[in-house]
Amino acid sequence: MAMVKMSPDIFSCSDDEGNLDIEIDMFGVKKENIELKMVEEGFFVRAKREETGVEYVGTYAFCCAVVPEKAVAKYVDGKLYVKVPYRESTETVDVKIQ
Repeated sequence: MAMVKMSPDIFSCSDDEGNLDIEIDMFGVKKENIELKMVEEGFFVRAKREETGVEYVGTYAFCCAVVPEKAVAKYVDGKLYVKVPYRESTETVDVKIQ
């Protein structure tokens, strides 16, 4: 059976402690079938569901540089949760909305 490639659903946001939080939906995948690679500028993820012939795969860019060596990831109930600190903390500016 040929694998059907799909882009996983991804949600990411900054937390209040200078980290980037990423949630990747990959339901039905076994933890040992997940491949996650990260560099300062982004990440690559691949996960195969052998029994259905589905392969989740994608490459994504970050808005700001991160420290990939400090990334932590866990897979729970079909979601891969990744937390990685930003390389440099930046101050935000409030923008007035008219």
